[in-house]
Amino acid sequence: MLDIQKIRSEFPILSQQINGKPLVYFDNGATSQKPQVVIDAIAHYYQEINANIHRGVHTLSQRATDAYEVSRSKIQKHINAKFAHEVIFTSGTTHAINAVASGFASLLTADDEVLVSALEHHSNIVPWQMLCERTGATLKVIPMNENGELVLSELDNLLSSKTKIVTVNHISNALGTINPIKYLIERAHQVGAAILIDGAQAVPHLKPDVQELDCDFYVFSGHKICGPTGVGILYGKEDWLRKLPPYQGGGEMIATVSFEKTTYADLPHKFEAGTPNIEGGIVLGTAIDYLNEIGFDNIAAYEHELLTYATSKLEAIDGLKIYGTAKEKTSVISFNIEGIHPYDIGTIIDKLGIAVRTGHHCAQPIMDFYQIPGTIRASFAFYNTKEEIDIFVAALNRAITMLQ
Repeated sequence: MLDIQKIRSEFPILSQQINGKPLVYFDNGATSQKPQVVIDAIAHYYQEINANIHRGVHTLSQRATDAYEVSRSKIQKHINAKFAHEVIFTSGTTHAINAVASGFASLLTADDEVLVSALEHHSNIVPWQMLCERTGATLKVIPMNENGELVLSELDNLLSSKTKIVTVNHISNALGTINPIKYLIERAHQVGAAILIDGAQAVPHLKPDVQELDCDFYVFSGHKICGPTGVGILYGKEDWLRKLPPYQGGGEMIATVSFEKTTYADLPHKFEAGTPNIEGGIVLGTAIDYLNEIGFDNIAAYEHELLTYATSKLEAIDGLKIYGTAKEKTSVISFNIEGIHPYDIGTIIDKLGIAVRTGHHCAQPIMDFYQIPGTIRASFAFYNTKEEIDIFVAALNRAITMLQ
């Protein structure tokens, strides 16, 4: 059992009021809040060890370098990567996906195919469209059904020897669907394709084991797991990272530079051009330590309890339709009220101190499938409570009464 009140006391932002009402923060799918230990670690870095890394012999530089590389090792252990140099620091999930997509430009021809799913965030669609435009390769899509699940029976028609990379999210940001990525990874490998898993929405809820999954790439952002913005992770199998060219050129990613020829550094620095978000990389390790102390099994069990409770409460509201009713889903509920635009609901309940996300959630193809402009999305974290859900439901009913 989690001590929710103790946990909530560790998040300073949760004690504030919005428009004179206690904050109810249900926009965790967009970004998580930060515990005091993470906030303190950010301050400590700038107060005590601020220096550039890997480049200095002075004490502060060595301290910063050590802290940065310790964090890399923490993340390696957390996701069970085989080597620390398979863990690449990026600015976030989008940066990581673009790095891989850019690298594949040197590997694809006009006869090749890239397979994405209908459940993707724009950041896992657009880079692959750009790749196909550059190479002439064909983009294919795994379709979805009304429940918000992938239609796996279509895989045999989509996968072939022409498929060079499959890219799919672990969990849908818009619907909360947990995709069967282990099965997708196995099927991709059967036709010789690589596979990238977008774990941005998964890592707040579960602990991925990249070796057990056998994925070729796994990417995620720090700010969704109680860490800072501007930092993320690209995990890649060593063989793939050696095969792909660097995404950016500059300092740190080189071995030698002359005007005639440049040679590249070994992993992981080959993909880490320029001065990184040092504070972000270090403090991401702090955030992961914090979550592991709470325990991901505990987090998953409690968030499932919140999801079940909220679903039952929302289903009792007349005219409310939930989008995304997959058998396997995480603590996200995406819904609409008949005859009311989601933006109007979001605006009114904000006045009552409640933060939800409204719109297409950077997943327009999903909204097009359901033929809707967007949804109201409530996404819960381990520091939320059933009492907050009750406040949220009461606010919804009040907004509905005002707008109908």
